[in-house]
Amino acid sequence: MCDEHRTEAAPELSVARPLVRPGPRRPAEARQAVERAVSECCRATHAPCDAQALSDALLVASELTTNAILHGGGVTDFRVTVEGRGVSVSVSDRSAALPVAKAPVDPQGRWHPGGHGWPIVCRLARDVRVTDLPAGGKCITAVVPLS
Repeated sequence: MCDEHRTEAAPELSVARPLVRPGPRRPAEARQAVERAVSECCRATHAPCDAQALSDALLVASELTTNAILHGGGVTDFRVTVEGRGVSVSVSDRSAALPVAKAPVDPQGRWHPGGHGWPIVCRLARDVRVTDLPAGGKCITAVVPLS
């Protein structure tokens, strides 16, 4: 999985507030929620927002949401929190199956689409955790650096 991306939790920023609204059900809604949370934090702290870092966070949110829809039975919960110098994106779904990276070629040598989302999340996030949920399913939390 993404063990090489695990780090200690980032120090909390005084304006860290989780977004807890009816969760995004589509990748575009997840991206909007992340952009809104990061922009609000940057305004509140008078800190500049790094466009490339925000782009990475938007891509991670989009990939996690897409994977929950395609492989996890749909998004059951979504949270985004800006903490320290990172943005934490958590997406829950109905499946207990762990995410895996698919080989780009099947055993017969044929190329197939997809399979890039999980490696993208692991590459862009500094911490990725998969947690089993008590009622079933899982929650994937990825922390993307904002600087």
